[in-house]
Amino acid sequence: MNWPAIFVTAVALLACVACSRSPGAPRPDSVVQPPSQIVDFNLLYSQNCAGCHGANGRGGAAIALADPVFLAIADDTVIRNIATNGVPRTSMPAFAQSAGGMLTDKQIDAIVRGIRSWAKPDALPNTTPPPYAAQAPGDPQRGANAYRTYCSSCHGADGHGGSKATSIVDGSYLALVSDQELRTIIIAGRPELGAPDWRSDVQGRPMSPQEISDVVAWLSRQRPQFPGQPYAISSIDPAKAESR
Repeated sequence: MNWPAIFVTAVALLACVACSRSPGAPRPDSVVQPPSQIVDFNLLYSQNCAGCHGANGRGGAAIALADPVFLAIADDTVIRNIATNGVPRTSMPAFAQSAGGMLTDKQIDAIVRGIRSWAKPDALPNTTPPPYAAQAPGDPQRGANAYRTYCSSCHGADGHGGSKATSIVDGSYLALVSDQELRTIIIAGRPELGAPDWRSDVQGRPMSPQEISDVVAWLSRQRPQFPGQPYAISSIDPAKAESR
């Protein structure tokens, strides 16, 4: 019997068994799921939406998607279109692969279903909220009057901020939001920031759909063509400018 050969074979087998049971080694039945096949809403939301809209849709840099008023005016089609295509010329990117993003149609569907699951059908009893989209163009002149009535107590007489809220006519802010987003914020408010919805700016006097459109038109007129503050020419070092 060739004992040396048997010994070498046994050592090799033991080494293989030891390697297969080493800490961190994948199990034979473990399978890595490709990112494109992940359809768990909580994971998709946390990775793609929570950075702006907050954990569980409670709001952050952008509006609270779990706000029952928002979900009362934004249906599946609205949410799917925004998640798919984003909002051009704003901070909202397109997420669908068909629009240059990373998510599949099934993943977009999972996000839409998850957001819609936050809706509360009884949140607005005996109340019909204004429509999500404007039904008629707004008038900036009427909007100025409506702004003074409904908004100036918080945002100041000219929109540059007051004791309760910051500027609503800041050029950099208006450059990052669309007219539709302004309308949505006026209707739904920003409850996570203490901003009221369309019913509560003036007690007992909710804003009409046309007044909302008019205020949006007035705000839109404040949007600068070239937002941001350029450096003054005198503040640039000529030597550094020549080296650029």
